[in-house]
Amino acid sequence: MSTPLVEKRLRKSRDRKLCGVCGGLAEYFNLDPTVVRVIWAVATVSTFFSGALLYLLLALILPEPSETPTV
Repeated sequence: MSTPLVEKRLRKSRDRKLCGVCGGLAEYFNLDPTVVRVIWAVATVSTFFSGALLYLLLALILPEPSETPTV
């Protein structure tokens, strides 16, 4: 039997601390949200806070989570 293909979409997460960007990235790449948040924080500080600008941009661009959870 063939398993149906599930289309993954990058979107904000319901598991959010600020806007859900890091949680959404973690869900998309199947990672722990805390690990993504720590990596994002370190990258933001080490790049003279350009990560904060990218976070705000993604917060505006990424769609909100869907009503029905996807697998």
